[in-house]
Amino acid sequence: MITQCPIQPGQRYAYRFNITGQEGTLWWHAHASFLRATVYGALVIRPKSGHSYPFPKPHKEVPILFGEWWNTDVVALEEAAIATGVPPNNSDAYTINGRPGNLYPCSKDRMFSLNVVKGKRYLLRIINAAMNIQLFFKIANHRLTVVAADAVYTAPYVTDVIVIAPGQTIDALLFADQSVDTSYYMAAHPYASAPAVPFPNTTTRGVIHYGGASKTGRSKPVLMPKLPSFFDTLTAYRFYSNLTALVNGPHWVPVPRYVDEEMLVTIGLGLEACADNTTCPKFSASMSNHSFVLPKKLSILEAVFHDVKGIFTADFPDQPPVKFDYTNPNVTQTNPGLLFTQKSTSAKILKFNTTVEVVLQNHALIAAESHPMHLHGFNFHVLAQGFGNYDPSRDRSKLNLVDPQSRNTLAVPVGGWAVIRFTANNPGAWIFHCHIDVHLPFGLGMIFVVKNGPTKSTTLPPPPPDLPKC
Repeated sequence: MITQCPIQPGQRYAYRFNITGQEGTLWWHAHASFLRATVYGALVIRPKSGHSYPFPKPHKEVPILFGEWWNTDVVALEEAAIATGVPPNNSDAYTINGRPGNLYPCSKDRMFSLNVVKGKRYLLRIINAAMNIQLFFKIANHRLTVVAADAVYTAPYVTDVIVIAPGQTIDALLFADQSVDTSYYMAAHPYASAPAVPFPNTTTRGVIHYGGASKTGRSKPVLMPKLPSFFDTLTAYRFYSNLTALVNGPHWVPVPRYVDEEMLVTIGLGLEACADNTTCPKFSASMSNHSFVLPKKLSILEAVFHDVKGIFTADFPDQPPVKFDYTNPNVTQTNPGLLFTQKSTSAKILKFNTTVEVVLQNHALIAAESHPMHLHGFNFHVLAQGFGNYDPSRDRSKLNLVDPQSRNTLAVPVGGWAVIRFTANNPGAWIFHCHIDVHLPFGLGMIFVVKNGPTKSTTLPPPPPDLPKC
């Protein structure tokens, strides 16, 4: 309901789009209800013919897609969550390329397996398609070299653990340099940024086998990596904050220095108020206390193009309506009204080519947690991130204007903040939302409407005639 209405049952729709200034790993997925739980896949963009990777050519490229599996109807699961305001039941398993792995009782023979040759490099194209969980990922006895994130090249970063939030992608080189007489598990389990919130504390794993093992007649031993604690925020923060751009690499975009629009946006969970001003037993997520409601009659893009009133309001604020001690979990004891969110379909209107800087500030009204924030239609530079309340007098000096990572999804630190900057050079209506899928139905989203540019080449075209009807 943002750029189009959903494709109706029994109907089909063809997407036509240009790949512009991007190389690496992206992915596609359903964006209606919880269908994303199973409707997704990798979208791999390789260098143009005659161009090479800015790293040693891999022997093979391997997609690694993390998912979540429920033994139930996921659409009914979401409908129940929206009706009751209670988060849905936890998933029954995590998966690697659709396979849960042999730690689950139902899938002893359903485990992803990768055969490698000693001395060869492999490019792992890692995607977190899980619905609600950030994941730690390791391979026993192996280190990985991160070379891209969200289809943007990074400076090589060597690590033995990867942390990846829903919606994010990581490209990492694996060098097969271990003994051929041993096999090695790859494993992933949750990073739970909010320890008090229940989460599925299980582990999915696959296995790496080396070719050329000696013929002993015995089965190979298999090593298991030691994963970080579920609650290891420092390891997660170290990984997320240490990635930097590959300056002057393919498609590198320097940081825009002049800022036209500055915003401070609070993000987190609150409550939905009833008509009689009592508290409903419903969670309600919000950005700057605006809890996003999807339109039902017309998509926002069509409303923008045809100038249809009443579909959305152009009133998303540059600052939170009330300033408070955002990361103090006890602040509602003196001001309980902070808990209640305002339901709206709010947008921020941007002129074409505007440079926007957004401070994303997590709050702790219900629970402090990390939120993976995803912006449609753009990449953004991640200039800085940290814990506590953002303080411009202290934190402006931390902005990296030289080689910051560029992404489309950022895990804002638990009980903390992040500063991003992007140029609004893509006309249209774009949602900025949390990629924890239970949070978007509760309202953790807003819209950027980017106006047309001054030339014909940047003018928003009319919607195609076969656009799905609402």
